[in-house]
Amino acid sequence: MKEKNEFLDYLIYQKHYSMYTKTSYENDLDDYFAYLEKEGLDYKKIEYSDIRFYLMHLKETCEKPSSINRKLSSIRSFYKYLLNKGMIHTNAFSHVHGVKREKMLPRYFEYHELEELFLVPDTSTILGQRDLLLLELLYATGVRVGELVSIKVSDIDLSERMILVLGKGNKERMVEFGEYAEDILKIYLKDGREKLNIKNSPYLFLNHQGGVLTERGVRYILDKIIKKTTLSKNISPHMLRHSFATHLLNEGCDLLSVQKLLGHESISSTQIYTHVTTDRLKEVYYHSFPRAKMDKNK
Repeated sequence: MKEKNEFLDYLIYQKHYSMYTKTSYENDLDDYFAYLEKEGLDYKKIEYSDIRFYLMHLKETCEKPSSINRKLSSIRSFYKYLLNKGMIHTNAFSHVHGVKREKMLPRYFEYHELEELFLVPDTSTILGQRDLLLLELLYATGVRVGELVSIKVSDIDLSERMILVLGKGNKERMVEFGEYAEDILKIYLKDGREKLNIKNSPYLFLNHQGGVLTERGVRYILDKIIKKTTLSKNISPHMLRHSFATHLLNEGCDLLSVQKLLGHESISSTQIYTHVTTDRLKEVYYHSFPRAKMDKNK
């Protein structure tokens, strides 16, 4: 469909969305158009009553609330695009509210689990250097995987240990990294990347053929790393981002600072991490408050 393809191009070239995000939109729209074809509906003449039946269809197909809301968001964006282009007169999906979903707490790694992950890559090899740097930067900076693979060597200020990152909505921010990440970064730049960069790429992370490492490539690398540990968790790049935020808060960092470091526009997006302070607060309370526990010696 011409309009759908133009919309997907718009996401890539004007909104600067990642290919992974574009594919998600495409899949959601394909499912939607398959439903419309089955029901004999015209996507340009859709009405609110039609959408109610579509919502019932999604719930009946055992879609999770988060999946339903993502599909509705994709379709709503598509219709907003059509409206702005003058292809339709109203956006019926603009009045559709998402399905209430259970609040899912972010999954993260404990400190000792991270240490086990960091021990896996063999830094005597060029790919091992790259993989350890990948782990270190994801954890040290809290960047999204799309932001990570977009980093160019020219974005890095080694003297200040800072990286210029291009985030959501094409917004730039500076992120910092520590000594562990600095050490492996220097090794990778002088050795691993020099040998990998047969295509003279400006990007920091390269695949074994010298091309730019993709988001899917990062996930594949992390899957291989976790299989070499004793950990039973499924790993994702976002888990390292969650760990970054969780550990900052656990060590006393304020929420506004974490918000800026993560590149969240709204503080509400960052507040989900406050769950991690519960255990820490209990520990502080029972160790610090005089009447929190009895002195059994008295």
